[in-house]
Amino acid sequence: MASQSSELFRRALTRIPGGVNSPVRAFRGLGREPFFVERAAGSKIWDVDGNEYIDYVGTWGPAILGHAPTVVIDAVRFAAERGVSFGIPNPYEVEMAELICRWVPSIEKVRMVNSGTEATMSCLRLARGFTGRDKIIKFEGCYHGHVDALLVNAGSGALTHGRPDSAGVPAEFAALTISVPFNDIAAVRAAFRENQKQIAAIILEPIPANAGLYFPGENFLQQLRDECSRHGALLIFDEVMTGFRVARGGAQEIYGIRPDLTALGKVIGGGLPVGAFGGRAEIMDQLSPLGPVYQAGTLSGNPLAMAAGLAQLRELERIDGWSALGKTGARFEELTRETLRDLKLKWVFHRIGSMFCLFFTTEPVTDLASAKRSDPEKFARFFKAGLDRSVYFAPSQFETGFLSTAHSIDDVERTASVVRDALL
Repeated sequence: MASQSSELFRRALTRIPGGVNSPVRAFRGLGREPFFVERAAGSKIWDVDGNEYIDYVGTWGPAILGHAPTVVIDAVRFAAERGVSFGIPNPYEVEMAELICRWVPSIEKVRMVNSGTEATMSCLRLARGFTGRDKIIKFEGCYHGHVDALLVNAGSGALTHGRPDSAGVPAEFAALTISVPFNDIAAVRAAFRENQKQIAAIILEPIPANAGLYFPGENFLQQLRDECSRHGALLIFDEVMTGFRVARGGAQEIYGIRPDLTALGKVIGGGLPVGAFGGRAEIMDQLSPLGPVYQAGTLSGNPLAMAAGLAQLRELERIDGWSALGKTGARFEELTRETLRDLKLKWVFHRIGSMFCLFFTTEPVTDLASAKRSDPEKFARFFKAGLDRSVYFAPSQFETGFLSTAHSIDDVERTASVVRDALL
């Protein structure tokens, strides 16, 4: 008898391209179909066939308090009873804007949108409008959503499911995007030399998390800041993943760098669709209705998303969630490295706070090229072994895992035992 997940997937295939509404959910390359989730709570998810899993995907980052935390559910219920959408300003928008600007010093003004893709797209338009220039520098493996101009050497699903770019993107759009290797400041400087007074901005994930997880080299982010200031270009941090997750003020707090613009999402929505972008007031004031750069959205600042996000962020602050996540993450890393030593494996393990990735390569991972040296077949075997033992990791070598405050030390220690079995 077919499982309920298999039956749902069969039905989905007839009406939804690939049977999924986002490519990475398809489990392509893993030798199995996706499972369908019925409910989630805390650190666990349950599929429609009744199987329970410890979840390290966390809806790809937003579930920093775990699934269905009471404070978020209560906030959404309270907001929903008063209306799910207004199309006119609501108090939650102001509270969210004030909180973001208070927690992220580089952001003086902020505008809410509905996704990380909208946030990065809007950052590019604003940077071009502010500088009067057209070209953008991005980094190979950094994924900034499915924006035409940024689907050039992208990460995430674009990397997992084929060429790291996309059909349907006009060559003229791609020609305005200069893609260089991450951590290669010489390539950045060369790009500025060869495109003098044409580059509007550099956009990057300050901690790339869409080609696995790797880190900026010493002084790399400061060097980017210096180059942008020297050439009159803007520095854009895509902190859709890292914002409010790796620290209260995101990666820019950890590295002490002030970008000109920042894209946010995920954690600030408490699990509901959301995005935001903000930065220096003089740049943000170029947006309509004050300035000539047009940006709009019917559901931007939706009261349900704002209420959920505010509840989640305030709870994180109340419980000092970042400290708790750091302790759980440190224990998870300790046990993982212990397993690798015991089994005499030299796979590369990266972690920062509550984000982690195990690369199936023995070489250092510092950019897309080195991440792609990982063995996808070994990863696929590891993933399936974990899932068969009720642990759900991200279904791609080129994605990042996430811990939440709901993950207990018992969860982590049980997972360590599963990791050991999966690597044998």
